[in-house]
Amino acid sequence: MSRGVLVTGASRGIGRAVATAFSRQGDRVAVHCSTRRSDAEETLAGLAGNGHTLVSGDLTDPARVEALVAEADEALGGVDVLVNNAAVMIAHPPATTSYPDWQDAWQRTAAVNLFGTVNVTYCTAHRMIERGREGRIVTIGSRGAFRGEPDHPAYGATKAALHAFGQSLAVSLAPHGIAVAAVAPGFVATERVADRLSDAEGDRIRSQSPFGRVATPDEIASAVLYLASPEATWCSGAVLDVNGASYLRT
Repeated sequence: MSRGVLVTGASRGIGRAVATAFSRQGDRVAVHCSTRRSDAEETLAGLAGNGHTLVSGDLTDPARVEALVAEADEALGGVDVLVNNAAVMIAHPPATTSYPDWQDAWQRTAAVNLFGTVNVTYCTAHRMIERGREGRIVTIGSRGAFRGEPDHPAYGATKAALHAFGQSLAVSLAPHGIAVAAVAPGFVATERVADRLSDAEGDRIRSQSPFGRVATPDEIASAVLYLASPEATWCSGAVLDVNGASYLRT
């Protein structure tokens, strides 16, 4: 049965791979973008099947979040699956970042990664409940929530917060038939980090995994598809590590 799927930050990278994977299994996808509209249109054009739509909006604006979720819900005939992928990663190493830049990095990161995500989730979950339909919420977290992000501490902290947020929702939304989980990727080969993988740092990054490489966006998408599937209901509350054994937690 075709489902309605909203993917935030689907202009490229992991978001595009996730949107494409859902479309290939016959789902209808709402591709969200904040600024990269031309890239989002390219994502939309490449989706299999029909019934897809594009929604745009700044996730730091609560009113716009509410509106774009409504637009996606109406265009798809209901959102059955939400994939929270949109995020920013701003370098701000503590020892060398000025106090004003430190404040700016934390505020901008939290505004998108944390507050934007929780607002999209709130609005989508309420629409699922109002429609009386089971749902799935999958958030893209990060290995950095566990191992730390020395040059991007706000990124690691907000991803850790999202892991905890998802586990709280897994308990509170289960009576409504909504399962909630997260994927915690390691390093992924996306456009955003292509420069880091192409220079001398690339070898060091690839060596973090015993496989000697980094993940592809499609590998992360496969994990999201599983967690959003009916078979994964009992994984609600889980944070699934998808990092090629580059970081093992107990």
